[in-house]
Amino acid sequence: MNKPTAAPTTPMSPISVLLVDDHNLFRSGIRSLLQRHADFTVVGEAADGVEGVKRARQLQPDVILLDLNMPGISGLETLQLLLQDHPDAAVILLTVSEDAEDLAAALQAGARGYLIKNIDTDFLVRAIRRAAAGEPVIAEAMTAKLVAQWQGGNVAQAKVLPSELDVLTPREKETLVCLARGESNKNIARSLNVAESTVKIHVQNILKKLNLSSRVQAAVFAVEHGIAAGSADK
Repeated sequence: MNKPTAAPTTPMSPISVLLVDDHNLFRSGIRSLLQRHADFTVVGEAADGVEGVKRARQLQPDVILLDLNMPGISGLETLQLLLQDHPDAAVILLTVSEDAEDLAAALQAGARGYLIKNIDTDFLVRAIRRAAAGEPVIAEAMTAKLVAQWQGGNVAQAKVLPSELDVLTPREKETLVCLARGESNKNIARSLNVAESTVKIHVQNILKKLNLSSRVQAAVFAVEHGIAAGSADK
């Protein structure tokens, strides 16, 4: 009896990337970097937000790398227009701005990531792959900056309705405080003296109960709602 022939494997399509930045030299550098990897293809470029939105509609890229400060419409305005057309688009802000308010605004507008232009090239490549897979990506120092700015009283805090946090268990509230500090699951597990797998479950529950899509959004939620980094008793 003949064995069934295995179906041929289909190679995965490369991750298509659109570059939206007003600096030609920077776009050229990113394009050259990505072209060295077989799993990327740069399908288009744009020097401003209007052209970026137009090119995104035409090309339907997997990932859009978007500058924050551009002539004409800003990166945030461009982000909003991009997500109006494609709410699930993987847009990463790639900027020189390390301002916590810019980070918060980008995440609230729906960006999947926020990276600083001086990051390591290997980190950028990994971040684009993660964003294409649906994961949020953020420069490591930025969540800490957001928390520090809140602690200094520079970020407006919203009043927390009791019902918003009452849905969380005491341990989930403690986990949320740790997220606001920008801690990894490993560090949270150490702080709370629980297994790392337990922390993952707490994080999943927090996201589900608060209707959030990422741990970054959970950190922003905690900061904006005045949840002190040192206490969960709010």
